[in-house]
Amino acid sequence: MKIAVIGQSLFGQEVYKELRKDGHVIVGVFTIPDKDGKADPLATEAEKDGVPVFKFPRWRLKGNSIPEVVKQYKAVGAELNVLPFCSQFIPMEIINFPRHGSIIYHPSLLPRHRGASAINWTLIHGDKKGGFTVFWADDGLDTGPILLQRECDVEPDDTVNSIYNRFLFPEGVKGTVEAVRLIEVGKAPRITQPQEGATYEGIQKKENAKIDWNQSAEALHNWIRGNDKVPGAWAEVDGQKLTFYGSTLVDNDTPASGQSLEIPGACRPGLVTKQGLLLFGNDGKMLLVKNLQFEDGKMIPAAQYFRTGDSTAVELTEEEKVFAAEMRVVWKSILSNVPEIEDSTDFFKCGAASMDVVRLVEEVKLRANQLQLQNEDVYMATTFQEFVQMCVRKLRGEDGEDELVVDYVEKNVNNMSIRMPHQLFINGQFTDAEGGNTYQTINPTDGKPICEVSLAQVADVDCAVAAAKAAFEEGEWGKMNPRERGRLMYRLADLMEEHQEELATIEAIDSGAVYTLALKTHVGMSIQTFRYFAGWCDKIQGSTIPINQSRPNRNLTFTRREPVGVCAIVIPWNYPLMMLAWKTAACLAAGNTVVVKPAQVTPLTALKFAELTAKAGFPRGVVNILPGSGSSVGQRLSDHPDVRKLGFTGSTQIGKQIMKSCAVSNVKKVSLELGGKSPLIIFSDCDMDKAVRMGMSSVFFNKGENCIAAGRLFVEESIHDQFVHRVVEEVKKMKIGDPLDRSTDHGPQNHKAHLDKLVQYCETGVKEGARLLYGGKQVDRPGFFFEPAVFTDVQDNMYVAQEESFGPVMIISKFKDSDVDGVLKRANDTEYGLASGVFTRDISKALYVSERLEAGTVFINTYNKTDVAAPFGGFKQSGFGKDLGEEALNEYLKTKTVTIEY
Repeated sequence: MKIAVIGQSLFGQEVYKELRKDGHVIVGVFTIPDKDGKADPLATEAEKDGVPVFKFPRWRLKGNSIPEVVKQYKAVGAELNVLPFCSQFIPMEIINFPRHGSIIYHPSLLPRHRGASAINWTLIHGDKKGGFTVFWADDGLDTGPILLQRECDVEPDDTVNSIYNRFLFPEGVKGTVEAVRLIEVGKAPRITQPQEGATYEGIQKKENAKIDWNQSAEALHNWIRGNDKVPGAWAEVDGQKLTFYGSTLVDNDTPASGQSLEIPGACRPGLVTKQGLLLFGNDGKMLLVKNLQFEDGKMIPAAQYFRTGDSTAVELTEEEKVFAAEMRVVWKSILSNVPEIEDSTDFFKCGAASMDVVRLVEEVKLRANQLQLQNEDVYMATTFQEFVQMCVRKLRGEDGEDELVVDYVEKNVNNMSIRMPHQLFINGQFTDAEGGNTYQTINPTDGKPICEVSLAQVADVDCAVAAAKAAFEEGEWGKMNPRERGRLMYRLADLMEEHQEELATIEAIDSGAVYTLALKTHVGMSIQTFRYFAGWCDKIQGSTIPINQSRPNRNLTFTRREPVGVCAIVIPWNYPLMMLAWKTAACLAAGNTVVVKPAQVTPLTALKFAELTAKAGFPRGVVNILPGSGSSVGQRLSDHPDVRKLGFTGSTQIGKQIMKSCAVSNVKKVSLELGGKSPLIIFSDCDMDKAVRMGMSSVFFNKGENCIAAGRLFVEESIHDQFVHRVVEEVKKMKIGDPLDRSTDHGPQNHKAHLDKLVQYCETGVKEGARLLYGGKQVDRPGFFFEPAVFTDVQDNMYVAQEESFGPVMIISKFKDSDVDGVLKRANDTEYGLASGVFTRDISKALYVSERLEAGTVFINTYNKTDVAAPFGGFKQSGFGKDLGEEALNEYLKTKTVTIEY
């Protein structure tokens, strides 16, 4: 169809792009005029494609259509108008002109919340369901017939940003495009909107956003979050208007300790606590507010309300005075209407807007690249003197924020109270992602959300890398002696041990790991790893080398082992904390700084780890944690020119892409631990009891989500049937259930997509002719539970014989008695080479087999026995480089040769 797109914003841009992908011809884009010289994203995208773009400031004047505008519109010959988030009033002459009329996207479930600010009103009214409507435009206020609707649950702590980013934006784009498809095939409905349940809302204005304190905590929370970020819910406190931002409901009934704050009209005073401002509803329940803004525009963390006047001016050095003079010039260039920039000049009262904030932050980066400001910093230091003082304190590392502020998600689970950070950790602070982007991390036991987690953007990666670079090159970490570095790592290990039950519980609810295993392995080995590498900090040394000298000159040549700089670490979801520890401990011991991207589906223990590094006293910027997608965060880390080393654990396919990106960007050092299809050979002279027990462990340990899991068992023919029988009997005894239940053997798979993959994997095995003796299907209960599977009669050419399941699927093949070389050839006939195993009482046979198995680790009469002192890594397409042991330090060090003539 020939379509005219009328609207603006990133949403309009995405709808436009998807319509073009569907093969529609966009005959014209009608959007808003440029603002501050910058085109709307929809206009930018269309201009790039050569599509005609019209930027009308208005469509009608004094209620009448503007003839020139109508003429230009009609000339494009549209068959359908699509209005994604259109903020202008379009005349009916335009609406009705195309053959198919016009459709509009509206972010509410019409007829509820007709009019403006629909998302805000969804939250203000405490709706349990939200969503969007695509409707046929008419001459009413959002009253046209409904074409399509989609709904979602509104979570208790949803904000305008979170519900928009999670559902209204991505699903709204899909829904708008789907509506066009229905129109194209003549199946688009026209459902008359009912009058019952209809509401009309207006744009929220500042004067109408005053808080009525005589309400429940939930109603107060809804009012504050519904007005956040614009226009901001406010109340009179201490004789001035105070605006409240970032509200969350508090689950427990016991108020935290804090300083009392009288709030006129409130049922009881608020409490300024370490976490923020605690407020009370008339029902006695509580909510927590994160940020506060004063009448003069200055914004502060609510936790610092009583500290706003405590800071004394710092005396500037000569170098800092030069910086202040440069900043005065910058302010003058932005505030061109101000005759002179005085110390008392207020950035916002002089007319600065949000784009000016962005410009100011970027100007600071150009003049002091080690100073990474956030937009919020400008809002919290609005006068020129406050701004300069803030910048100088940051440059000196004296931010005045010695106390870590953590916006916890608190839950009572596993007979304990756990406190989980959920924001990005950059430069020693927990912070929201750029644009307030978030996503939900899911508990695999019940499939329900645990909490909202900040979703890092490319801009956040740049901030984190800059912080890590500054910490390495200019900060305390780069100047610290190795023994002091080791002391901090020992302290971190001690803190991890103090919090091991909490860490194990978080690991269990976020990854599905059985709690007892999480306590012993996921967390226990992480603690051991940090203690092991802490001991290496002051033992990294080079050597002296005798070289061929020309007399009478004498030469001394020696090598230095130096850290590589900023390292990026991308970790998988099967052992979220342990994989972080394996790489990060060696990285820090070598003296590097690090940016860690945890798996998007399991971010919570990494963020708790970040909190512990701050409490251990690690300088700011040394450790940075960025939950986010691999396609944006992981890719940017691979591409970033200031990252000098990248360590990755994950699939071979992604590993290849990372290696390519690292090469193209700056030839950064890479270590890769990739896929596996580890063979386990069981000979007839084995200890059968041990072979069955360890064979089970080799496959089903950690729900089979184990990089070195035995991907294929080769069992000697004479014991094959006995072994298979005993294994099936043992599998039937395994208790599948809640990972927090101490008697559970097998918890849920990590996430839904992986569960679906395992089911499909087993279906493929059956179709190819393998014999499924047990399991292989989803368990009929909430959550992502999978019945462990046992396959036999597996032939070498089958999919299940060649590809990794990464789950609890035992693949058994038999081999002829005494055919050692034959089974070795079959075991090595794979592109993977991570681990392997052999069971036999014949030590000569065991050593012969271990020498010929092409794998980085060989287990003999045992399996899964890794230790922090033993190097770990693969061959072939299982990657290269080592974790653990002294060899792991080599991955994070560079060797410098120094020659002196004397």
